[in-house]
Formats: sequence, C-alpha cells, structure tokens
Amino acid sequence: IPFPLPVWTDFGLIVFDHFSNKLTSSPSVICVILYFFLALLSVITVFGNLLVIISIAYFRQLHTPTHSLILSLAVADLLVGIVVFPLSMAFSLSSCLFYDGLLCKLRQGFDITFSTCSIMNLCCISVDRYFAVCQPLMYRTKINQRVVVVMIVVSWGVSVLVGIGVIIAGFNNTQCENYCLINVFIVSITGPVLSFYFPVIIMLCIYLKIFLVAQRQARSIQIAAKCAAAVSKMERKSTKTLATVLGVFLCCWTPSFLCITFLPFTSSPIPVPVIEAMSWLALSNSTLNPFIYAFYYRWFRSAFKMIVSGKILQKNFAHLN
Repeated sequence: IPFPLPVWTDFGLIVFDHFSNKLTSSPSVICVILYFFLALLSVITVFGNLLVIISIAYFRQLHTPTHSLILSLAVADLLVGIVVFPLSMAFSLSSCLFYDGLLCKLRQGFDITFSTCSIMNLCCISVDRYFAVCQPLMYRTKINQRVVVVMIVVSWGVSVLVGIGVIIAGFNNTQCENYCLINVFIVSITGPVLSFYFPVIIMLCIYLKIFLVAQRQARSIQIAAKCAAAVSKMERKSTKTLATVLGVFLCCWTPSFLCITFLPFTSSPIPVPVIEAMSWLALSNSTLNPFIYAFYYRWFRSAFKMIVSGKILQKNFAHLN
C-alpha cells in the first residue's frame, strides 16, 4: 500500500524528497564552520574513548568484569567517532556539496550497529551493577569474565545482525514507488521498540531497584564499620556514575527515537536542520561518555593523566594501585 512519507535513513535522520533540490555546487562559510566543528567533535570522540580503552587495557587494577563492559562500550563509541562521524559529516554537508544514496545506506548501517551495541552494553552494565549492589555475595559467581565475554559477544553479534538487516531492508525499500505501509510499521514502531524503548525500560527498572537497595544500605551502614562503609560508598558511587551514563544516553537519543516514532503520523514535516541537530545530539553521546568516567572515577583521572603525560612509556605502571 503506497504511503507518501519522507524516506527514513537512520535512527537520527530523515531525508525529504525536496532536500536534493537544495544542493549547491560550492560550500558556504557556514558549511566550512560546521565542517570544522564536526571534525573537532570527531577528534574529541576518538581521543576520549582511546584514553578509556588504553586505561582499561594497560592498568591491571581495571581488569574487572565491570570495566570489561565499559571497554566494550568505549570501543563502540570509538568506532562511532572513526566511522559514523565522517559519514555523517559528509551527509550533513550534502546540502552544500553533494548527496549520495549509497553513502546514506552505509551511514545507516554503521550508525544502527554501533548505537544498538551501545544500548546493549548499557543493559549489560546495568545487570552487572544490579548483582554488585543488590546481591553482592553472589556477584563473583554470577558475574565473572566468562559471563562478561558472553555478554559482549552477544551484544556485538546482535548489533551487527540488526545493522545488516536494516541495510538489506533499505535496498528493498527502493522497490516501492513511495513508502510502503509495512515499512512505516517496521521502521517507526517495531525498530524503535526493540532497539530503544524495551531495553531502556529494562535499564530504568534495574536502576530503580538499585537505587532503592542503595538507600536501604545507606541507612544501615551507619552502624557498620568504617571499612564496610568505604566499600559501600565505592559501590554506590560506581552505580551513580553508570546511572549518569544512562541518563546522558537518554537525553541524547530520546529526541531522535521520538521523531522516528511519531513523525510518519504527522501531517507537517520537521525542518531538515532540526532533524540534523537531533541526529548529532544522539551521536554526541559517544563523545560525552569518556568525560563522565573521568569526572566521577578518581582512578580514571589518574590513568588519563599518566597516559597523556607519557609516563607509561617511561616506566611500567601496569600493576600500580
């Protein structure tokens, strides 16, 4: 059934049919400034996530199940900075330079793959924090390196399959003269529910449970020993940090998914610059995560300083406490 709607290219971007009519042969000053800003954002994303990856890989103190999941998340964010950012820059500047349908599909596949992987990694991290805070006596038996490896493999495997499936569906959409109703249902309802809304609901429920348990622990810790209080404080701070990561993720990605869900059912189109802004807001989540870690974790701040200053090249600090 024909359904005359704009073509959806990825989780954070919708391209209207009249968009190609705005193409010009040479870039404007605004395009050059925008290109410089987005390039700087890409460099910051790559540099920040590289610091997280090197810190966890180098320092033995950070070789824990939780940090293995954070490492997987940082790798996904790093690939966003290396792959998705350049492709998104080329597409965002297409109104000034060019428009390429194949480029859109490539961006779509990589964007969906890495964003889905980030969501699934955050789900795994929330499960890790649940056992660490709510069932600490069972934590080492329930969450170990083998379980974490399985979580990471499943997260990346499912994300790659989702990305490949969306690319194949994108090529099949070209067979429709306008926009098929079944594609509207899959893209605007099924995709966001499976890739965003359902995982986010799970994470919110887990973190609410963690928050309630942490509150009970805080009340009971007043009569406990100082050592136990220090351990509980560290766990609560770790949970608060990862909850902050989730909150930033929701602020960055929710506008894009709401747009994907409700835009096909509205009569008036959203301006392309607004949609582009929501797309880049979503991608900026990969830029913010390393700074969240550095702000909350003292050992990450120390590791970052040692890496940036080059101390790890002068002496072996891998076993530093």
